[in-house]
Amino acid sequence: MNWDDKKEKAAAAMLTAEEAPRPNADMETHFANGGRKRRKRNHKICIGVTLLILLLIFIVLLLLGLTLFRPKNPTATVDSVVVDQLRTSVDVLNLKANLNLTLQAHLALKNPNRVGFSFGSTSALLNYKGQLVGEAPLPANRVGPQKTLHMNIKLTLMADRLLSESQVFSDVMSSSIPVNAFVKVAGKVSVFNMFKIKVKSSASCDVTISVSSRNITSQQCKYSTKL
Repeated sequence: MNWDDKKEKAAAAMLTAEEAPRPNADMETHFANGGRKRRKRNHKICIGVTLLILLLIFIVLLLLGLTLFRPKNPTATVDSVVVDQLRTSVDVLNLKANLNLTLQAHLALKNPNRVGFSFGSTSALLNYKGQLVGEAPLPANRVGPQKTLHMNIKLTLMADRLLSESQVFSDVMSSSIPVNAFVKVAGKVSVFNMFKIKVKSSASCDVTISVSSRNITSQQCKYSTKL
């Protein structure tokens, strides 16, 4: 074989190598795009499953909140009212009477819920014929699940608030003094720290006090609760 034949064979081999099939660039791009699409689809599926689980948890908590943990009305009741102090003096000539009165009231705040009930600070009020004559502060507190909070309240009549001395004179002379003790508690029942329901409970007691015996002769209470 001469030199020219060798050159021709080498050129033919190079040509054959150049004409050999190469990987298709479009196919490579297609496979790359397919991989990205699969990753995106898997990512979306993961997000969808997570949202579905969260939705199911929310529905379960909501159903529990509306059934087993459904808010019930806390009730404030006045179990007893007693005369702690009573002093009177009468000026018959001027038809005047001085009255010093302190009542001791026992308040029970019952929480029937399976979750705690929290209420803000308020005041117990003492009224005499529609006129506010005394008050006692009640600090903010919390009543545990299905528990009862007991509070002793001391209500002292403030003589300077008695604007009508003739009415006081008439009641003292008749040995019968009507007063009203009122307390209103407003708070919230929180279910799973997610659902917070406002609750109001009040107690109003009309009390008649005997001046001669210094005791309570009658007591009528009305209670109200509101969600």
